[in-house]
Amino acid sequence: MPSVLVTGASRGIGKALAARFARAGWKVFACARRPETIALSSANLERYALDVADPASIARLAHDLRGHPLDVLINNAGIYGPREIRLGSIDYEAFRAVLEVNTLGPVRVSEALLANLRAGERKTIVTLSSIMGSIALTTSPGGLIYRTSKAAVNMAMRALAMELASEGFTIVLVHPGWVRTDMGGPNATLAVDESAEDLFRLIERLRPSANGRFFAHDGSELPW
Repeated sequence: MPSVLVTGASRGIGKALAARFARAGWKVFACARRPETIALSSANLERYALDVADPASIARLAHDLRGHPLDVLINNAGIYGPREIRLGSIDYEAFRAVLEVNTLGPVRVSEALLANLRAGERKTIVTLSSIMGSIALTTSPGGLIYRTSKAAVNMAMRALAMELASEGFTIVLVHPGWVRTDMGGPNATLAVDESAEDLFRLIERLRPSANGRFFAHDGSELPW
């Protein structure tokens, strides 16, 4: 039975991904700050507490999962932060909080679970990024903090992909689309389950040749 760990699995895309992998017969480690809020029921799903901005929480998870091979890690947990930015009065504490979750969080979790991933067959790390993190596609104002955090995690995970390429790892960034979640809002073009289904199919067919690349949910490649 292949195994997957999903961060931020209590709602939105993370919850839908955990449910989709469980239905496909995968062993699912579903993680959230409050695991009791993960409203999913499956014989092959386990819930774990994880705050990706808290190094001690990440260390506890790694301890609890010691000796468990992991095929796929999905770094899904993320926040948007302040939507209104006024130059001259940027909230740098809020900026730092977004970077902790969106940029440092995926790196910390990936590093902490490397032994598990090395013991797995697929050795795959998938980090949910955003088209808003593409420098090439940034042609309008807005989203300074969020865009920065996603551009930074793109580089961090691409660099990690280069570090681990010789071990047969497949490390990719994915844009889930504009999804109707708390973050995406009610006018988004994709339902949560539609995005999760696309991502599930994309992850299922990933191979080492995809290492270090940036994909949209439909499998098309995105510019950095």
